[in-house]
Amino acid sequence: MQRGDGSSFFARMDCLSVRKDGATAGVHIVLIDISLSRQAEEELRIAAIAFEAQEGMLVTDANGAILRVNKAFTAITGYTTEEVVGRNPNLLSSGRHGKAFYAAMWEEINRRGCWEGEIWNKRKNGEVYPEYLIVTAVKNPDGVVSNYVATLTDITMSRHAADEIQHLAFYDTLTRLPNRRLLLDRLKLALSGSSRSGREGALLFLDLDNFKTLNDTLGYDIGDLLLQQVAQRLQSCVREGDTVARMGGDEFVVMLEDLHEQDLEAASQTEAAGNKILAALNQPYRLAGHDFRNTVSIGATLFRNQQSGVDEIFKQADIAMYQAKKAGRNTLRFFDPEMQARINARAALESELRAAIDARQFRLYYQIQVDSSRRVLGAEALIRWMHPERGLVQPVEFIHLAEETGLILPIGEWVLETACAQLAVWQAHARTRELSLSVNVSARQFHEAGFVDLVRVAVKRHAVNPMLLKLEPTESILLENIDDTVSTMNALKSIGVHFSLDDFGTGYSSLQYLKMLPLNQLKIDQSFVRDLESDSNDQAIVRTIIAMAHSLELEVIAEGVETEEQRQILLNEGCHRYQGYLFGKPVPIEELDTLLRRDG
Repeated sequence: MQRGDGSSFFARMDCLSVRKDGATAGVHIVLIDISLSRQAEEELRIAAIAFEAQEGMLVTDANGAILRVNKAFTAITGYTTEEVVGRNPNLLSSGRHGKAFYAAMWEEINRRGCWEGEIWNKRKNGEVYPEYLIVTAVKNPDGVVSNYVATLTDITMSRHAADEIQHLAFYDTLTRLPNRRLLLDRLKLALSGSSRSGREGALLFLDLDNFKTLNDTLGYDIGDLLLQQVAQRLQSCVREGDTVARMGGDEFVVMLEDLHEQDLEAASQTEAAGNKILAALNQPYRLAGHDFRNTVSIGATLFRNQQSGVDEIFKQADIAMYQAKKAGRNTLRFFDPEMQARINARAALESELRAAIDARQFRLYYQIQVDSSRRVLGAEALIRWMHPERGLVQPVEFIHLAEETGLILPIGEWVLETACAQLAVWQAHARTRELSLSVNVSARQFHEAGFVDLVRVAVKRHAVNPMLLKLEPTESILLENIDDTVSTMNALKSIGVHFSLDDFGTGYSSLQYLKMLPLNQLKIDQSFVRDLESDSNDQAIVRTIIAMAHSLELEVIAEGVETEEQRQILLNEGCHRYQGYLFGKPVPIEELDTLLRRDG
């Protein structure tokens, strides 16, 4: 029998039926439909061809054991059939995805019957690569999962192509720096982060001076070399979290993030970064055999939660850059005139401070310390700056700058030497030989290597009783390595030097750390004494500090005592040592000597 197209539809089988006696009983004709078996063979052949497609494939049983893989799987993963059959596909895991990732994958497979997406897997040689994976659950007629089929495609090349496209979209092709588009995105994020943290950020707009002249004289190829070297130098000048971008032509932008909360401090950080850039870009360039020097003009503006947005920030930095051009180039200018004036004043003060050290313009003033019977116990040495034009400059106006710039180190050394010299003078007279002298020590000075030797040498040089020298660090020393702090204090304590913790209660107070420090005294800060007569909170704080000092077997002294009522409250709470205008203002040594002679 044939189909309509002439193909065989049935196969004929003639069968003879034979009786027991050997006679033929008859003939039976059996027709068998072989089209179904041929169709099954054809489907298996097609399935085998599909299984050997370009995509990698693997089949597992219901328990996840690999039953079969194709050649593409072997080519992609590096594993042979023999190495994977019977094993779990997790041998391909890269380790980049956590348990939650795979839990979500299998939840979707169990719910929908399939999952697809990008995943990182690992080849046999250990290389981690991206692939596109499709996992399908195969169910039997009863609806029970019998197998899982996975199709995987290596997308390394397409990922590289996508990365390259993205790089071209967001990065400058010449310098490989972020371009304007990426900078705008980062600036928006920086504005949002600055608003949350309260910390300032800054945008510096840079324009190379006389860049056109270079292009016109040596050619654009040399100009491109300069731009590439400028990009490299700029990247070396900033922190890891900052951004250097090229806007086009000879214009660059540097974005600084996570600066100080206070605008003047943030401006100071910005100025330091700008000066570092100026110094780096002023160094000579070697451009294809040509020696070349170039300068840059920089405009800067601070930002923190600015409502005007990124366009206004760019405009401000651009305006400031043109102000730098007008100022003679090769300099930095801030957009805010007031900020610029403050920065200029700070720079001038730093310059004058350096000159003051060389010219010995500092003096020590002394404020007496007394006991409950007003007997003079000693004094605190307080630095003053005798400026040739400004006159007397108080420490509050320059000490913070001295600490920032490191000038506090030579200043502190001078204070220590002068104080020890004064102690030596006092020791020569019976009336003053028992007086102690307190000297302030900054945290930076205290943690400086060699500080112990500095004190030891000063004490020895002036041959003073070290027990009469009282160093007054502030609580900020507790913010740094406590073990080093204790070690330094113990080394000085071993030669007899005493310690009074200054401004106690205003900083990082920890009873645990206080117990570790070899202190002799706690000093109650004047901010708690000022309103002691009327402020119940100050009264409670003072009472607590005194009780803490007594529990640690430490002396306690209050500074800023200006009224008899304040002294009486302190006395009633158990404080028997005082310092303040009630007993005497800070005065030059000549006036202090007069006071001591009178009281003596």
